[in-house]
Amino acid sequence: MLSGSPSSLNPLSAINQTINLKYSQSNITDLFQQKTNIISKKIAQFFLILSLTTLTQKTFAQDTLRLPDAINQALKKSLDITIAKNNIESATILNSYGVAGGLPIVTGNIANNESITSINQKLNSGTTIQRNNAAANALNANVTGSILLFNGGRVIATKQKLATLKTLGDQRLTSLLQNVIAGVSIAYYDVVRQQNYIKTISKSIEASNQQLTIVKARQSAGLANNADLFQAQIDLNALQQTKIAQQLIVSQSKTELLRLLTANVDSTIQIADTIIVENNITLQSVLDKLPANADVVAADDQIAINKLIVKEISALRYPSIRANAGYNFFRNQSAAGQLLLNQNYGPTVGISLAVPIFNGGIFKKQLQVVNIDVRNATLVKDIILRDYRAQVANQYQSYVSTISQLDNAKENYKLSGQLLDLVLQRFQFRQATILEVKNAQKSFEESGFRLVNLSFAAKTSEIILKRLSTQLGL
Repeated sequence: MLSGSPSSLNPLSAINQTINLKYSQSNITDLFQQKTNIISKKIAQFFLILSLTTLTQKTFAQDTLRLPDAINQALKKSLDITIAKNNIESATILNSYGVAGGLPIVTGNIANNESITSINQKLNSGTTIQRNNAAANALNANVTGSILLFNGGRVIATKQKLATLKTLGDQRLTSLLQNVIAGVSIAYYDVVRQQNYIKTISKSIEASNQQLTIVKARQSAGLANNADLFQAQIDLNALQQTKIAQQLIVSQSKTELLRLLTANVDSTIQIADTIIVENNITLQSVLDKLPANADVVAADDQIAINKLIVKEISALRYPSIRANAGYNFFRNQSAAGQLLLNQNYGPTVGISLAVPIFNGGIFKKQLQVVNIDVRNATLVKDIILRDYRAQVANQYQSYVSTISQLDNAKENYKLSGQLLDLVLQRFQFRQATILEVKNAQKSFEESGFRLVNLSFAAKTSEIILKRLSTQLGL
């Protein structure tokens, strides 16, 4: 006799169970596939974000360093500028009437002395006092204050000198800022110049590669000998070596620029390869602004400082009047003797007068020396103006001359490039020799170098003229 549940004996029930089982397995498979797709999408999104981030970082790392950014970095990190700012801060701190001696002076003193003495006193009354190892105490305390009323104007002259020293520091900082901007700008454009050399050399290398390809094709056809092949290869190798040497010069120029920026010398920077020269500078405009040059103004400040020192020395020959006030306390106590206690205290007030009578002629000699210093400072200013005027004239002549040659140099560079292409085409059809190709390459390289040198020279003169007229900025 068979036993079991009705469903286990029903064939239709068994079939339904099988169908349900297959349906459940299908659902599980679909669910697994959906989860797998979701995970795959998440992974794809992750790698997409990672690749975009990496691309963004590379793009940022390869951004071109613009000249204004380079100047900003140099101004922020320059150690010389930091020192100049510290000097200005020191001069600002010292620029006060207290340092000049115009504020009151208050002092306090206290002294407390203990002593042991032996006393032997005979009074007119016939009394004799003898005492060994008698203790005694003396206490003295006072607070005094004084203010200068008159000293020949020395305080006023000293205060003006301190203020002028601060102004002198400001002008020296301005001059330093102009020099830093000029130095960074010239170094920046020097990198541009060296990079343009590489562009010209690379163009010539392309021509040499094309020439070598033509010679190899001719040799394979039996129309060229090994001499032509060797010469073409030698010329190509020489240009490649020149390019490598020029790349070293570019790296060294970038290192110098990084030094001026106070940046890591092993940093990688990309520099734009364009030199744009302004052609609207006039000689008279620069000369008119020359008196406002920071070095010239600083020379004026130095003259003013020396004149104020003259006033300081002259004031030493005048009387000095001070008002004094204070409070004194004195107490003397002894264990033996005629006077056992002596104590007095109270305020004091008065006026003191100090008159210089004779000091061996020191003030007179000092006055003679500082007057010489004034004359020397005036001569220094005249020298600065003389040298800067000559520098302006020289730089302006160079500026005008190079600008007048730029158009011609650009035209020659364009024509030499066309000539090189034409000679290569003629060489391909055996209408030109290797020597003609080499001469065309030489003309192209020389015209390219000349154009870059003229652009750099004109830009350098422009920068120096702006520095002399204090017009350099971001």
